[in-house]
Amino acid sequence: MSAETAIRVEGFTKRYGKRVAADGLALEVKRGEIYGLVGADGAGKSSLMKAIAGVLSFDGGTVDVFGTRIDSARAAEQVKQRIGFLPQGLGLNLYPDLSIDENVDFFGRLRLVPADVLAERKRVLLGMTRLDAFRHRPMRQLSGGMKQKLGLVCTLIHEPDLVILDEPTTGVDPVSRRDFWAILGRLLEEKGVTALVSTAYLDEADRFHRVSLFHEGKVMGEGTPAELVAVVPGTLALFRAEPQAEALPRLKARFPQTEAMGTWLRVFAEGLDATAARAAVDACLDQPAHPVGSAVGRTSVRQTTVSEGDRRTEVRPTDTAIRLTDWFAREPELEDVFVAMLRQRGAKLESVFPEDGLTPHTSTAPAIEARELTRVFGDFRAADAVSFRVPQGEIFGLLGANGAGKTTVIKMLTGILKPSSGFGMVAGADMRTAGWAIKERIGYMSQAFSLYHDLSVVENIRLYAGIYGLDDRAARRRTDWVIGMAGLAGFENDAAGRLPMGLRQRLALGCALVHQPQVLFLDEPTSGVDPIGRRVFWDILFHLSRREGVAILVTTHYMGEAEHCDHLALMFAGKVVADASPEQMKQAVTAEAGQLLELRVDRPAPAQAALVDAGFASAVLHGRAVHLLSKAADADLARLPGILAAAGVQLQSVQPRPLSMEDVFVHQVSALEAAQRGTP
Repeated sequence: MSAETAIRVEGFTKRYGKRVAADGLALEVKRGEIYGLVGADGAGKSSLMKAIAGVLSFDGGTVDVFGTRIDSARAAEQVKQRIGFLPQGLGLNLYPDLSIDENVDFFGRLRLVPADVLAERKRVLLGMTRLDAFRHRPMRQLSGGMKQKLGLVCTLIHEPDLVILDEPTTGVDPVSRRDFWAILGRLLEEKGVTALVSTAYLDEADRFHRVSLFHEGKVMGEGTPAELVAVVPGTLALFRAEPQAEALPRLKARFPQTEAMGTWLRVFAEGLDATAARAAVDACLDQPAHPVGSAVGRTSVRQTTVSEGDRRTEVRPTDTAIRLTDWFAREPELEDVFVAMLRQRGAKLESVFPEDGLTPHTSTAPAIEARELTRVFGDFRAADAVSFRVPQGEIFGLLGANGAGKTTVIKMLTGILKPSSGFGMVAGADMRTAGWAIKERIGYMSQAFSLYHDLSVVENIRLYAGIYGLDDRAARRRTDWVIGMAGLAGFENDAAGRLPMGLRQRLALGCALVHQPQVLFLDEPTSGVDPIGRRVFWDILFHLSRREGVAILVTTHYMGEAEHCDHLALMFAGKVVADASPEQMKQAVTAEAGQLLELRVDRPAPAQAALVDAGFASAVLHGRAVHLLSKAADADLARLPGILAAAGVQLQSVQPRPLSMEDVFVHQVSALEAAQRGTP
């Protein structure tokens, strides 16, 4: 093991009973780098990280940390003082009844940090994380993002050589996620610390020097993010096609990695450059050939049957014309490549919807209507005069930072929590007086609990069918429908708790749909789900909204999912502060703050600091790049090289990027937080 190597793992194997959690894993982490483990819950990331931290035994292979082989408790003790470990889960390494100050002091003393050194480090770290104003607040009263930042402070208080962070941003809102990465990047730059970080968010992979892609206990790929993206070449195309519901199945037959994202379609054309991708999409939609970027006229759709492997997809004949507009093409993202790699291993993206003979929900009245909904707990207003409307058949996203009031609003609308004031109608029923009537018309998939893990798949479905009053014949019919829809054939008698996360979430969705509700409430439904499972889940939601007329209200911290929604409401401090479509929100931010520029630089952390000092307050780290908003892009492009050169940073490239919903969320919430603090 060379002096430049911090961690070396070879043949790592870990079993829990008959289940193999990690199967012959190998990796090498260099000193001073941020190494990422990317994959869904259950992929083996946590088992490996705990073994490296010296807190978990394993069944095979070797683990070396700073030249010490971790093969006994005694060996683990030799390196523990050089390691900081943040386990998975919001605040699980903290003490709820202790204040921020007391938690930091406890960990400092536990690590034998001298009192004067501890006081200075605490001052710096709490200032950097913006926790200094809350240092006397008990941990249990902190938001999820604040808990994770406090957990990071406690992990770093003894200045370890290696920090091991297990999914530190899962369940954390985008603003807190960016804060977390900025703080970590700055500390690693200044201290030369090595970091091993796991995540279920593939959009975070750009923040790592190198990455291992985990799936079902194995490493599917390893390298820099750019090297991994190059493994499966192709083009990512974004465009609109009307009618969308007719275009989507045609495109999926030719391009399995096709998603509906609000009014847009997102297609990964594997193996094709931008020109060939456009021609293939045109041909798929029975369009004549057009130059890239040109307008497209109306044509009719012919009947066709397309084969992919052992799957045949028939597109039924229709006279509906399809119009394609607003074409954009760019290089694929790591998630597109990861999904393609999983497909090569046999993973399926399609979902099946058995015919049930039920009439789709149609109504001109709003499916959900909130008017001035307010909920007060003591002197705290968790929801403050919240108002919005959701038509039947729409996917509506409720966004907001941790503690913004989203779950409180859902609990009031579903009748779980009584509002302090205000009014709400759900599926034609008054939420204040409807009682059981409102529960018959809605499905609810909660953030924490939706299934009985000791019951089998069929037992869970039949239990919910009984709760909702279905007779035996209807229960059997809907059970068959749920199993088909969720892809659970062959798992009928398996305990729910033993299912992979993606299947478990689809079972929970099926249980919420067993009585064919008009309205579906989903609270953080895909947290920790792998990319395949997440895409299939959203494919199901699209079908439910477009084909069966179900109104869907969803909360999420994953901003890529916000792009799937037809309409969004952004909550801040219990209030709705924005209410528009994703496209309208992006246009508003562009008009207010300018064009998004991506700067590739050799030293991202000093570059970001220099840009903020130069007046670019929006500059944030984005992996090995810096993103900023510019109102005068041409003039700023001329200034940027000089600003960076003066800071000793080399500008490698700069190019405009389209705004994402994460950019919108961070801009708007950051501005609101600054206004609340009274800072410009």
